Amino acid sequence: MRRREFIALVGGAIGCPTGVRAQQQTGKVPRIGFLSLTSPSDRPPLLAAFRQRLRELGWVEGQNVVIDYRYAEDRVDRLPDLAAELVRLKVDLIIASAGTQVATAAKNATETIPIVMIAVRDPVGTGLIASLARPGGNVTGVSGSAGLEWVTKQLEFLKETVPKIRRVAILSNPDNAYHQLAIREVNVAARSLGVELQVLEARDPNEFDGAYAAMAKERVGALLVLSDGIFSSHRTRLAELAARSRLPAAYGVRESVEAGGLMSYGPSFLDSFRRAATYVDKILKGAKPAELPVEQPTKFELVINMKTAKALGLTIPQSVLLRADEVIQ
Repeated sequence: MRRREFIALVGGAIGCPTGVRAQQQTGKVPRIGFLSLTSPSDRPPLLAAFRQRLRELGWVEGQNVVIDYRYAEDRVDRLPDLAAELVRLKVDLIIASAGTQVATAAKNATETIPIVMIAVRDPVGTGLIASLARPGGNVTGVSGSAGLEWVTKQLEFLKETVPKIRRVAILSNPDNAYHQLAIREVNVAARSLGVELQVLEARDPNEFDGAYAAMAKERVGALLVLSDGIFSSHRTRLAELAARSRLPAAYGVRESVEAGGLMSYGPSFLDSFRRAATYVDKILKGAKPAELPVEQPTKFELVINMKTAKALGLTIPQSVLLRADEVIQ
């Protein structure tokens, strides 16, 4: 081999991204299935963060990796069929974006195709994995929390912000397996805080008005909205209903506060989507999901909307403001 050709060959190998090299070795372009409960227009920065991290790892959509997107458009009943469709396409792995219902639908559709879940709350308690350290089966990824303590923190922040509240409503989706676990945990915290809980259910947007009407009837003083794909998709409407009912409301995702909610406490979704791309990279290079430990959030954010607080006539205590990661004016 001539010296010039050798240098070009070595230089090309050094400059070639790992994803490209993996594809060249197998001769096959990997195929990823992206399963979502929401719509393509919901929170595009999250998908952008996922794609950007993939590019950093050498996987460029449309060049050396293909992504097939399936959106349920907020209809949980469509998830099983969409998951089955991705299985029929023989994708190399499935991204479950995001939450318990999506990951469950994917797991029910296949026991062999690797599944990377994003922001699933308590995946051990809901039966998706055997343990965080050794998931077992075909599911791994990024957990939405290390446990349920962050839910009780939401209640604590509400109580600290509105010390006189005695009754707090919890908006729950009975189709979300995680919610039953969260309600039990919050009940324990409520007793220690001297707060009575009123659990109200909504499976879809058609049931929102009825739930808020019940809150008014029960004369609750504040609201805790459990994290759920449907609730996140309709975060603006839920914030408007809370404002109309003059209810201070706490959420698990910052996007709900950006939409007009009072406060949120929970892990960063943006970070979770970036970290999910790392799992994709490892699995496409041969790692087994059963042996990839599930990552837990390393940072929890407290976000407060001061405009909403002012509209509700609330003064946020300095003790709460000092702990806030971001204050929206």
